[in-house]
Amino acid sequence: MKTLKQIIKAAEKKKVAVGHFNFAEMSVLRAAVDVAEKLKVPIIMGTSESERAFMGPDQAVTLVKSLRAMGLPIFINADHTKSLERVREAAAAGYDAILFDGGSLSFEENVKLTKEVVEYVKSINPDIIVEGELGYIGSSSKLLKEVPEGAAITKEQLTTVKEAKEFVKETKVDMLAPAVGNIHGMLVNAPEPNLDLARVRAIKKAVGIPLVLHGASGNTDNDVKGAIRGGISIVHVSTEIRAAWRKALNNSLKVDEEEIAPYRILKAPREVAGEVIEKKLRVFNKLKK
Repeated sequence: MKTLKQIIKAAEKKKVAVGHFNFAEMSVLRAAVDVAEKLKVPIIMGTSESERAFMGPDQAVTLVKSLRAMGLPIFINADHTKSLERVREAAAAGYDAILFDGGSLSFEENVKLTKEVVEYVKSINPDIIVEGELGYIGSSSKLLKEVPEGAAITKEQLTTVKEAKEFVKETKVDMLAPAVGNIHGMLVNAPEPNLDLARVRAIKKAVGIPLVLHGASGNTDNDVKGAIRGGISIVHVSTEIRAAWRKALNNSLKVDEEEIAPYRILKAPREVAGEVIEKKLRVFNKLKK
């Protein structure tokens, strides 16, 4: 089976993207795996610090790697890791990739800490992919009434080509997640900000490494397709799945208020999560419906 690095490299070449989906319990994980197996595409499952605290990092890794042992191209990322302590924890647990999120820090502090993370992780296992984040895009996957305070959405706030080039050169990260108009969470009363596709192309040309699009929930298919053509190799979606899962769970509980078996209650949320994931993976991989 190909390694995650090889899969990302192949995605770059074909101008498609690997789907990244967060999970904290089995229904979303199984939904993603079933769809990936159906479409015959690789996926990355992510767990944030909070999700790891809920599941246990070792347990999350064991679940994903047990599925990979069955021949499924599924990998696991330590998403939005904000301290060296949690980086060490993820590396020890056996994560395939680690995102160090210094997006809310000053450029200088972000470079300093990300460089330390890269040096540490590569000393432990050079095969672990390290991703850096440059530019603040909010910090939570939830439904929003307004753009997160401080999030970079104006052209003056977005990641610049100069910053991206210097950041990659100094830190030696394997992948970069820039702020290009994307935000974490999903606006409920307004359309998402448009992605700056020209900036995606310019950053990709300058840094030459795989780019990652975070916060793609709510972005139009055309925007996401344009970002992938411009150099995005991994696309993160979480809020859209959570919102659909929660709505289906509410309906499931109302259908039979006396039902107490979790696997029956979670059947509809799992199916709905799978529908959202399949729609996204078809867009990311240029697959027809």
